[in-house]
Amino acid sequence: MNSKIYLLGLIMLFLTSCGKEMRIKVSSADFCAAVDTVTGIMVHDIFSPPVASRIYVYPNVAAYEIMAQNSTKYESLQGQLKGLDSIPKLDPKSGVNKNLAALIAHIEVSKELIFSEEAIEKYRDSLYEKWSAENQKEFDVSKAYALRVVDRIKMWMGKDNYKQTRTFPKFSVYADQPGRWQPTPPSYMDGVEPHWGEIRTLVMDSASQFKAIPPHPYSTDKNSAFYKEAKETYDVGNLISEKLIEVEKNPSKPIPEESAIASFWDCNPYATVIQGHMMFAKKKNTPDAHWINITKIALKKSKSDFETTVFAYTITSIGIFESFISCWDEKYRSNVVRPETYINQNIDENWRPQLQTPPFPEYVSGHSVVSSCSAIILTSIFGDNFSYIDDSEVSFGLPKRPFKSFKQAAAEASISRLYGGIHYRAAIENGVVQGTNLGTYINSKIKFFKSK
Repeated sequence: MNSKIYLLGLIMLFLTSCGKEMRIKVSSADFCAAVDTVTGIMVHDIFSPPVASRIYVYPNVAAYEIMAQNSTKYESLQGQLKGLDSIPKLDPKSGVNKNLAALIAHIEVSKELIFSEEAIEKYRDSLYEKWSAENQKEFDVSKAYALRVVDRIKMWMGKDNYKQTRTFPKFSVYADQPGRWQPTPPSYMDGVEPHWGEIRTLVMDSASQFKAIPPHPYSTDKNSAFYKEAKETYDVGNLISEKLIEVEKNPSKPIPEESAIASFWDCNPYATVIQGHMMFAKKKNTPDAHWINITKIALKKSKSDFETTVFAYTITSIGIFESFISCWDEKYRSNVVRPETYINQNIDENWRPQLQTPPFPEYVSGHSVVSSCSAIILTSIFGDNFSYIDDSEVSFGLPKRPFKSFKQAAAEASISRLYGGIHYRAAIENGVVQGTNLGTYINSKIKFFKSK
């Protein structure tokens, strides 16, 4: 009798599946893979850290807005992010697969923001072919809705002042004004994104809302605070160099921890290598990409569902985006000379930092602001003592590093700038304060969850 009932159940299941197509499944892992694809393209295209933050935030917001439609848990960001309103409403009876539409929107908005469109189109088309084969009707209706949202997001992001800043003048360098930033070796690039502080903010009242305290006044007096901080950067660099020389003499010795930390958090997409008469870029993650990957690591470890995944990427990318506006506003206001320039002119003309100096002013430390803000946001999602192993730099030849919390990682990222010889302590410590305050503000300002 039981065998007959079991057989009847199989027959009914077969008939039901024949009469109704299976829904297309889109998982958290699928969304993470799309973000990784965009990251890979950005590394190839060599986007500056500020521009990279823009490439992350808009696709994530597009996906989030679709996910939040008719959600019992998540609030829309319409009216919460500057200029974002009137997202097309989703009819719950339309047959749209929200997860699928969210991923489509992420891919399509990303395509508008990167250079290597062919790379993302190849990735997109392979997915479209797969989804079409699985359920053509569901794919078509989900794609149609996603593209309506994409059109609205494109209009919104087109008004953030990015296009206008492309035509603004380059940053002026005055060699006769001591203390001002000057281009640094080996490529002596112009200052990157000098007008990024004029990009429309999403959450902050203005770019200067979390303005850092002023840097130490420039001075060559050996008793001045400025000189003493430069001397500290110089001394720390020399100590690390001495340890590295010992490693060269005795390869069995481990690489100095300070050196390992500096390299792990370098995140300089402008690093260049000179061989003879040739100069070429050494591809690297930006700080944005590093913290976006940390987000993925946390999502994977916590086995987060699709909605949590989209939410986590979205709020983290908003924090990163705001961090670069806030930080860059300060960088080009205070316009502080880099340690490499100051030390070569006033302490030791032959001194070189372990890391290549990035092409923009020193104060405040960008990694300190971005890392501290990201750590505050991720801690609010995953908790204070969320341990993880960071593999963000493995593809660039660096080993994994374990961390007991996001805040520990942010602290290490910040101090890495001193170890690398590219910042003074004040820029690091005040950058941490700036990023921490910003992350706390974002957590309190944006309402992501519906009231119970």
